[in-house]
Amino acid sequence: MFREMRRKKQALSHEKAVEILQRGSCGVLALLGDEGYPYGVPLSYVWDDGRIYFHCAKAGHKLDAIRGCEKASFCVIDQDDVKPETYTTWFRSAIAFGRIHILEEDSRKRAAIEKLAQKYAPNDTAENRSRVIDSEWGPLCLLEMTVEHLSGKEAIELVRGGNA
Repeated sequence: MFREMRRKKQALSHEKAVEILQRGSCGVLALLGDEGYPYGVPLSYVWDDGRIYFHCAKAGHKLDAIRGCEKASFCVIDQDDVKPETYTTWFRSAIAFGRIHILEEDSRKRAAIEKLAQKYAPNDTAENRSRVIDSEWGPLCLLEMTVEHLSGKEAIELVRGGNA
């Protein structure tokens, strides 16, 4: 169902692709937008055991697109080192494909926003985190993407042992 990578030597292991998703702070969610146009939007996220969670507003282009088609991809760039002297870029990235939906159940929404809060404010206290989440609960919308396929790729120079 998913295409095989053409440049197999540059493929990262599943574990390395997961590390990129764990390490990253922002990625681009790609959806099928209005009138069949692709819609890519940069988002903060958290990876959790085969699922990616996002938070967003309760209305807008992103939610309309998800309601129209649950298929999505999400790309995270781990490295983008431009080498002007050789007209190339030493890159490393991961891309996930899967299905995305709006979390409706409060307990699942709470678990997802807790994971996001812990990722982006790891030194905050549990008490303050809970207070902030409670104060923002009304307008909060959480999305869950179940990953069906994950791949990673890096520049051939990195494969050959270039300095990262």
